[in-house]
Amino acid sequence: MSFFLDTGKRQIDLSYPVCMGIINATPDSFSDGSELAKNPEDKFIVDIDKALFRADSFVKQGALIVDVGGESTRPGARKIPIEEELDRVIPIIQAIKANLDVCISIDTSSAQVMTEAINAGAEIVNDIRALSNANALSVAVDSQVAVCLMHMQGQPRTMQQSYRYDDVKQEVFRFLETRVAACKSAGISSERILIDVGFGFGKSLEHNFELLKYLAHFKSLNLPILVGISRKSMIGGLVNRPPQERLAGSIAATMLALGNGANIVRTHDVAATVDAIKVHSAYTLAEML
Repeated sequence: MSFFLDTGKRQIDLSYPVCMGIINATPDSFSDGSELAKNPEDKFIVDIDKALFRADSFVKQGALIVDVGGESTRPGARKIPIEEELDRVIPIIQAIKANLDVCISIDTSSAQVMTEAINAGAEIVNDIRALSNANALSVAVDSQVAVCLMHMQGQPRTMQQSYRYDDVKQEVFRFLETRVAACKSAGISSERILIDVGFGFGKSLEHNFELLKYLAHFKSLNLPILVGISRKSMIGGLVNRPPQERLAGSIAATMLALGNGANIVRTHDVAATVDAIKVHSAYTLAEML
């Protein structure tokens, strides 16, 4: 199934999968916290030059989208003030917009952060709460940007402590189906919507791999699928390695996701992921000959 994503400023061809590079402007992300700090030993302040260098590297390696986030959503993460989130992400978005031709995504659930990020140049709202927070949906509707709707059971601080499903595949599907319907009813067209099953967000290892195995089931929503598997605990729980040493496992899971219909791969490791996408795309093309 072929898609394109309309961000209001460009159309991204999803006939073949594309890569989204992660820029975490946070001191406490599970994988790369503090890497963009001006002084890792002091109060966390984002080094804009480091962030821009990373974004530029991602683009040169083949990423079509960069995803900027200012609040960690790892299990157990604390909520931060809106002003702090804005201080972290807006200067990065402005710098990327001024220097690079790449689609910028803002990873946030705050309507205020969405608004200011869009004004600064963001073209995609990537929301782990699927636009359910106050005013988030109306911001997305009015702005004409693309949106990514993710499933999460619970909240980041406690989501890995009390998850429960009778049928994880069906429950995640119904949630996404409901949120997609709400977006369409509010005026967001299908061409502006991505879905994400939310690997690692209120799910056990078994839940994550069941969703990975049956990812193709979600194609019946007739929307592009974004996957975020990179370096996550679902990989670490199997290979028993720290986040920075999970590349091989992440690529293996990425290949499985691509085979089951993923359209966008969100990753810390752009070069290796782009290589994996090229191999998968060549294999898919060969099947068509």
